[in-house]
Amino acid sequence: MTDPREAAARYRAKQQLHGENADGDEESGIPPGAGAAVDRAAFIETAIQVAIRRGDFDDLPGAGKPLEGLGTHHDPDWWIRRKIETENLTGLGPPAILLRTEDRELNDQLDLLGRESDVRDVLEDFNRRVREARRQLQGGPPVVTEPRDLDAEVAAWAERRSARPAAAPVPEQRRRRFGRRRR
Repeated sequence: MTDPREAAARYRAKQQLHGENADGDEESGIPPGAGAAVDRAAFIETAIQVAIRRGDFDDLPGAGKPLEGLGTHHDPDWWIRRKIETENLTGLGPPAILLRTEDRELNDQLDLLGRESDVRDVLEDFNRRVREARRQLQGGPPVVTEPRDLDAEVAAWAERRSARPAAAPVPEQRRRRFGRRRR
């Protein structure tokens, strides 16, 4: 069961492909060569209207709900941020966004380290990458991440480390040798 308007739009598009009306339509004001584009647009619009009447667009996910992210502050990089979050991508994106996420997680990364020299190495590398990103003029979002103060961060790391409760010693269990009985 086809809609007569859809059939008519198909017919017009088919006629246009075979070169009929190649000189344009003076009555409608369509310039020569533009008839195919107009007929194609009419066909597409008709197909959309037919699909709406059939209910093909009913019950789509998110129907009747506001688009998420609207109403908050304007962020020109919303699309890349959303893609990175939804796809759980790491290591991709502009340096500004990568440095922001790394800056948020840096204290947790530092807490995993056991030596002060390792903490200083990680912080020096982070500060170097922040300075490099600020110098580059490749466009994209601005780098707002600040370099970290080495001495202050090492002191904070040492304080967090000393505040952690010491791991309770695991009681040593006696091992039984195979084949011997306990008495």
